[in-house]
Amino acid sequence: MDLPVIDLSDYLSTTATSDAQLSELCGVVSRSLRETGALLVKDPRCSAQDNDLFIDMMERYFQSPRDFKLLQERPHLHYQVGVTPEGVEVPRSLVDEEMQEKLRAMPEEYRPSSPKGPDCKWRYMWRVGPRPLQTKFKELNAEPVIPEGFPKWKDTMDSWGYKMISAIEVVAEMAAIGFGLPKDAFTSLMKQGPHLLAPTGSDLQTHGREGTVFAGYHYDLNFLTIHGRSRFPGLNIWLRNGRKVEVKVPVGCLLIQTGKQIEWLTAGDCIAGMHEVVVTSRTTDAIKLASEQNRSLWRVSSTVSEAISFIEIAIYELFAHIASDAILKPLGHFAESPLASKYPPLCAGEFVEKELAVINLKGQSKES
Repeated sequence: MDLPVIDLSDYLSTTATSDAQLSELCGVVSRSLRETGALLVKDPRCSAQDNDLFIDMMERYFQSPRDFKLLQERPHLHYQVGVTPEGVEVPRSLVDEEMQEKLRAMPEEYRPSSPKGPDCKWRYMWRVGPRPLQTKFKELNAEPVIPEGFPKWKDTMDSWGYKMISAIEVVAEMAAIGFGLPKDAFTSLMKQGPHLLAPTGSDLQTHGREGTVFAGYHYDLNFLTIHGRSRFPGLNIWLRNGRKVEVKVPVGCLLIQTGKQIEWLTAGDCIAGMHEVVVTSRTTDAIKLASEQNRSLWRVSSTVSEAISFIEIAIYELFAHIASDAILKPLGHFAESPLASKYPPLCAGEFVEKELAVINLKGQSKES
């Protein structure tokens, strides 16, 4: 698949780029989001060293005993901070009848893998950025959770999280310009949004068979999602034309995908990107090669031997959100779209809570 690769330094260094070149670049961004629901970006502010520090720490965390990880579980906060254990989140494709009907109509070669139940992945949700002083959606804007024994946790998570959000904000500005909207049409709604850095881990010793579904076919409920480069293949996405493609993120790049909130803001001009994470033959080949080379997928601290670990970060993402108390509705000229009536004005926090309930992540608040 040939997704465009956008070098964000061209936009950040406006003195070296003409207005015509910027306009063309922004057009490429909006066109790719509209036609494929995805694009690749390079951001000079997101260094390999920052990425490695983040990955190293998450490797240590996911290798921790189950009982320790469960101390960071916050179901009463809708799992929007802290850890979500495997076997909790239900793929949308298992519970959405309209989606199931569309899947049955797909050509067989483009159909997603069929999960047998909830996702067999762990996920850690880390809130990035300032939260609103007052909000109707406290569960969606709760304080982040810091596990004991990780003194550099906050600094590491915030450092990488802020860098990824900065990349998304640039893409959001470029997309707005490309769509013929004011430059800040999207970013103004993102201020104090409940953005989440969300690494996932899967136990390959238990779930490493080919065909195992780490994350069943679904869309993301947020505005834009930015994916870091995975150490294992297995991420499939669906283009707007229904074609299924395996994503290969080049070294030094990040993958951006459209979420449901940008679909709402553009009255369906952009459609939320569908994707899944599955153990493929290429995944098992990578596991075998790592074992033969005695490489650890989790590079733990120097006090621990580098034996092969069969736990991996299936993928890590940052979910950029529209602020919970902001109103989702088609913006600018999109409000005149014939499809605008399908996207009535709705508080973003209310929308998120409804979506979380469908996939089994909306727990009961402590006041309930």
